[in-house]
Amino acid sequence: MEIKAPMVKELRERTGAGILDCKEALKATEGDVEKAIDYLRRKGLLAAAKRAGRATQEGLVEAYIHIGGKIGVLVEVDCETDFVAKSQDFKDFVRNLAMHIAATNPLCIRREDLPTEVVEKERDIYREQALELGKPEKVIDKIVEGRMGKFYKDVCLLEQPYVRDPEITIQDLVNQMIAKLGENIAIRRFTRYQLGVEA
Repeated sequence: MEIKAPMVKELRERTGAGILDCKEALKATEGDVEKAIDYLRRKGLLAAAKRAGRATQEGLVEAYIHIGGKIGVLVEVDCETDFVAKSQDFKDFVRNLAMHIAATNPLCIRREDLPTEVVEKERDIYREQALELGKPEKVIDKIVEGRMGKFYKDVCLLEQPYVRDPEITIQDLVNQMIAKLGENIAIRRFTRYQLGVEA
């Protein structure tokens, strides 16, 4: 099948992947754009996994103040080289990440960062709710795990749906950037300020 320029352009606009990667994905999926997106996502995951162990000693600290000046975010995102840290793609990524944090107010970067007492408190609440609804004991653990999964998606940055494209998570977005820029990228830390709210 011939891969035409408009198909490549559409796939590039939807994924941010390079031209050659888009052509390869479209060839591999016989021109099916939706399947090509999945193909690129899987490829990004593989590329990210290969680079995950590499040291990140460069990067950016981005400050974002939301319109009206009532919410502000500081975020540090690291990469491997100064060259990538100064690239427009990396700067845009860090800026968009700061805006996402302003909008979603995550508690932590990954679920492992959550204090044990917070996790246990949520588990206890969900267990009590299931018991009050009269659910059988054998399904309560499944109900609790299902609700914990939703809780993690709400409060853990890497598991949140990206506000600009809810079809992907922040982890997917990071993986896409790793594949695009060819370097390991790590969200190191963030702080979100909201007027009148204690951190």
